[in-house]
Amino acid sequence: MVRTILAALCFTALATTGQAQEIDNSAQIAAGRDLYMRHCATCHGLEARGDGPMAPILLVQPVALSKLAADNGGDFPLLRAIRRIDGRDPLVSHGSSMPVYGEFFEGNDSAMKAANGQPVMTSRPIADLVTYLLTIQEE
Repeated sequence: MVRTILAALCFTALATTGQAQEIDNSAQIAAGRDLYMRHCATCHGLEARGDGPMAPILLVQPVALSKLAADNGGDFPLLRAIRRIDGRDPLVSHGSSMPVYGEFFEGNDSAMKAANGQPVMTSRPIADLVTYLLTIQEE
């Protein structure tokens, strides 16, 4: 299922740019991993299991981002993940838009394909981050 979603993401990226350029998915995953390590691992942990060094002091414990698909019946909750990161579905535990460095994740709009086939507009950094999260899902 995760591979199907990754393939759909690449196809959507090609279709929305209108260019026949090859998308280097490994570069997008690497960029997403870098963003995760810089902005998310402190709370969610290096392995995205919700056990980062800041987790013990948080009132609401971070979720295991590596289990998003497993906790959602095997389907990665793409739209929910995007909306949590960009602040459209804010989390009270963060005290503001998630993440707290939200402005960094704005701009350079890209489309990702939701499970129902509808395009979801988001920024390139969020698309990279979500693409990385798709690759680390555990059962």
